[in-house]
Amino acid sequence: MENMIEVRNLCKNYNTFSLKNVNFSLPEGSIMGFIGENGAGKTTTIKLLLNEVKRDGGKIRIFGMDNIKDEIKIKSQIGTVFDESYFYGGFTVEDIEKILKNVYKTWDSSLYAQYLRNLSLPRNKRIKEFSKGMKMKLSIASALSHHPRLLILDEATSGLDPVMRSEILDVFLNFIQDEKCGVLFSSHITSDLEKVADYVTFIHNGSIVFSSSKDELADNFGILKCGASEFPNLDHSDFLRWRKGSFECEALVKNKAQVKRKYPDCIVDNATLDEIMLFYIKGEKV
Repeated sequence: MENMIEVRNLCKNYNTFSLKNVNFSLPEGSIMGFIGENGAGKTTTIKLLLNEVKRDGGKIRIFGMDNIKDEIKIKSQIGTVFDESYFYGGFTVEDIEKILKNVYKTWDSSLYAQYLRNLSLPRNKRIKEFSKGMKMKLSIASALSHHPRLLILDEATSGLDPVMRSEILDVFLNFIQDEKCGVLFSSHITSDLEKVADYVTFIHNGSIVFSSSKDELADNFGILKCGASEFPNLDHSDFLRWRKGSFECEALVKNKAQVKRKYPDCIVDNATLDEIMLFYIKGEKV
């Protein structure tokens, strides 16, 4: 299995923020969830992947090619969807096709028409009359209709209702049935990522906390719970982060099976992606 994206020691410095030695890889045939709080560096990383801003250090390879030297060749094989639609409101979906089929040599009019039908997008309405969800569906249809190998999504399901999000997630799952394709999916809605992602990369304050398969995270991470009076007697080297309440303490652990054996009288629950993020962002360091 080859990597669609390889990021090595990627750095970008601003006056108030720095991206520090970011490393991750996206294998082909998979979806990677890219998570982190607002301002953590997700959008900056995506802009660097697309060569929209200049990196200060490190390397980015997409399809085995340098993202700067081979930018045109790479971008012809990428579809991008952002949290806002940037199509002119006076256009119709047919106007969008007239433009994009002159941009992409691989544009497929029959595939575009199929997406319009499947996503219930009207041909005769102006885009300014579309709802937010309809605009997002149009962005996805446009991104996929030139047969890209890689889809890069930045908050593509934010602000949509659960039914519409489920519909769009199905489109992404169908896309990667071709095992030569892949998706990098930045989202705050971690429940969506728990449904579709094969890998999860967590960025916090410009640094990667982990980049791992979703199954490994589910198998290994857990939350230990015990009384506040018991907590000081536990071995804190077993914990990644912890939080103390008036009557109960909670700790994030990276080897829940081992911790369960070590502390049989404590509760050790599974940890969701939301909970893992919350412990790293709001919890106390050991």
